[in-house]
Amino acid sequence: MACATREAGENYVSLNSALNAGVSGLMAHSSAMAVVADNISNVSTVGYKGAEADFSSMVTDGGVAGSYAAGGVRSAPRMTISKQGMLQVGTSQTDLGINGNGFFVTRSGTDADAPVSFTRAGAFRPDEDGNLRNTGGYYLQGWALDDNGEFLNTGGTNSLETVNITGLSGTASATTFLNAKINLQSTTPYHGGAPYVVGDLANGVKEPQFSRTFEVYDEQGNAHQLTMGFVKTSANMWQMEVYGDPAEINGSADGLLKSGQVIFNPDGSLDVASSDPALFTPINLTWANGAGSEPISLGLGSQDMTDGLTSYASASGLISSDSDGGLLGNLSSVEVSEDGIVSAIFEDGTAKAIYQLPVATFVNPDGLEPLNGNAYALSKDSGFAAINRPGELGGGSIAAGTLEASNVDLATEFTNMIKFQRAYGASSKIITTVDEMMQETSNMKR
Repeated sequence: MACATREAGENYVSLNSALNAGVSGLMAHSSAMAVVADNISNVSTVGYKGAEADFSSMVTDGGVAGSYAAGGVRSAPRMTISKQGMLQVGTSQTDLGINGNGFFVTRSGTDADAPVSFTRAGAFRPDEDGNLRNTGGYYLQGWALDDNGEFLNTGGTNSLETVNITGLSGTASATTFLNAKINLQSTTPYHGGAPYVVGDLANGVKEPQFSRTFEVYDEQGNAHQLTMGFVKTSANMWQMEVYGDPAEINGSADGLLKSGQVIFNPDGSLDVASSDPALFTPINLTWANGAGSEPISLGLGSQDMTDGLTSYASASGLISSDSDGGLLGNLSSVEVSEDGIVSAIFEDGTAKAIYQLPVATFVNPDGLEPLNGNAYALSKDSGFAAINRPGELGGGSIAAGTLEASNVDLATEFTNMIKFQRAYGASSKIITTVDEMMQETSNMKR
């Protein structure tokens, strides 16, 4: 009788562990089913990163010699944040995707002290104030560009600000560059009369053998005229002056801004090295009307090239010119380049670069902490964020007009759903079967 009682006790211990194993199976596969449900429900969510359910066994001490104590199973969800979804065509130029590694830097608000987060959900649209915000309510961050297209990257997020695409309409921009492609006829005779003296063209003592006037702008959007004048002084050698209206320019009695020799190679290309270096430095001036100005870079061509000033037998003339500045007018659209430059395009066709978008990369992106709205926060497992321009130090490039689809594979999720459902049913069958066996064990004691 004692032996039967001992055996019944051992059976009871084993059955109890089997019951616990069945319960752990129910819990593990119900958790795995929750992962599948979340993935399937977000299969159309832009930038969604799915999770996978990993299973691991649990073991326990057998306790009684000759018997087996079941340990069971547990599941642990694993994020697949580093797995990229397919880039699909968006409906707006402010729909942004990242082709490669990295995340957009965002904040939960427009204030500088709003919490920072990271996302690949790039469906950004301007809110009522013109700030770019995605469907999760996160505001896109970028470095504001100065008039020279420069920005300061401190390596952190303090120098970033919310990207705003309004507030530019009706504003003005000063001219910062003037590029000219001009041919000076090589058969032009040398200028006659008294020898050339610096300032002769600006003050009207000599008539230029070729001249062209260009329109430039101050910071208030006022137009001013600057003239490039040329006289030939020797074979392959011309004297050049840049001048304007003396009444509009402070500190120049005759309006002269630059002068020097332009030398051409025997093949008619520009010899920058032999020409006066002063001609290839920016023009610094102040306007008499009190409006601000920017240094104006002169683009006159490259060494031994024909991309600027040339000297051929064809008639002297302006082939092409390019400059910036003026009243910006109304904003027409926004463009984002592959390297993350955000440019405002105005109705008159002019463009102004206003922001540089960064890309944040992590040593372990799968360790980021998920937030509502397809965003992520730093965690001890992810490591610190490296914030750089797109394409630098392993970061991906920006793909404007595209959106990253969910990285969930629907066929795989349906397969997992069937597998987890069957495993859940099998675990429940363990519990009902063990319950019946425990009833029989209890009857053995009677």
